[in-house]
Amino acid sequence: MGRSNDLIISGGENVYPAELENVLADCPQIAEAAVLGIEDAKWGEAACAVVVRRPGARLDEAGVLALFADRIARFKHPRRVVFVDELPKNALGKVQKGELRKLL
Repeated sequence: MGRSNDLIISGGENVYPAELENVLADCPQIAEAAVLGIEDAKWGEAACAVVVRRPGARLDEAGVLALFADRIARFKHPRRVVFVDELPKNALGKVQKGELRKLL
């Protein structure tokens, strides 16, 4: 049930955060990441990637956005990238996206 609430509807198109998170997980410079929907004046909602860099990684927003080029449709790309030191998790280790929304 929780994952169904994560669906991002951007400009009438469905964007599944898990699809974007899989792209981010393939990057060796990213320790962990989560994707959630944020309000967007033009599209209703837009994807936002919240990223934890691996120690010593020099990844910036442009580098993260470049990971999506030629891999998924352009309308699914995150419109914003936020870097954090760690993702908020519950006792079972699951990312608490509600807490992430409060940070944004």
